[in-house]
Amino acid sequence: MVLPVAMGWRQLLFANWPVDPEVVDASLPDGLVADTHDGRAWLSVVPYLNVAVRPRGLPALAGFELPELNLRTYVRCDGKPGVYFYSLDAEGVLGVVAARLAHRLPYYNASVEMERTGERVVFSSERRHPGAPDAIFAATYEPVGEAFAPEPGSLAAFLTERYRYYTPGHRGGLRYADLSHEPWTLQPATATFERNGLFEANGFETPETSPVCYYGAGVDIVSSRNRPWTGPTNTG
Repeated sequence: MVLPVAMGWRQLLFANWPVDPEVVDASLPDGLVADTHDGRAWLSVVPYLNVAVRPRGLPALAGFELPELNLRTYVRCDGKPGVYFYSLDAEGVLGVVAARLAHRLPYYNASVEMERTGERVVFSSERRHPGAPDAIFAATYEPVGEAFAPEPGSLAAFLTERYRYYTPGHRGGLRYADLSHEPWTLQPATATFERNGLFEANGFETPETSPVCYYGAGVDIVSSRNRPWTGPTNTG
């Protein structure tokens, strides 16, 4: 049995592009459907730093840091909202292998650099995973404007207040894990993308529109173990 995991998420950019729900639906495993806000599905690129990654119950000092970049969308399974990850690029072979085996998440080994000067973050990633599609990413981002708590029903809440993720099972079906953390405090963000190969690497056309961007300084989270989805009567 896989132990629950504790960690912190820090210096996050949520860069979000609206897309046709049919595009997302066509990319999802059976059992998941695109979740929408005002009739639109969304694809989000999220670079950030994991800190103090460890099994729950161990002190933070026992954890390790893991810069990460993911492409995700928003889904429902039997009406229950969550996140679906297309790819997660991270540095560190052992961590990537463990996440793939234990949590069924599509992690890829990558060379990742993340530098922070004041509130400005420079983030770059180049996938090095054998047999995986190439994915190069480089962006600079920073918060602008006042911090706010997303209002229920708002786009910001739709894109960030998610407390479950779903993954395909190795033998069919779905798996899921629940996340526990404090509500997000966000800021509007500005971002410049020098390279963004995540869409193409995952079979999507690169959007031509500008993204809606939010910055999150971070939250501390606990993830449950990854387990099979057994239907709407399952309370998690």
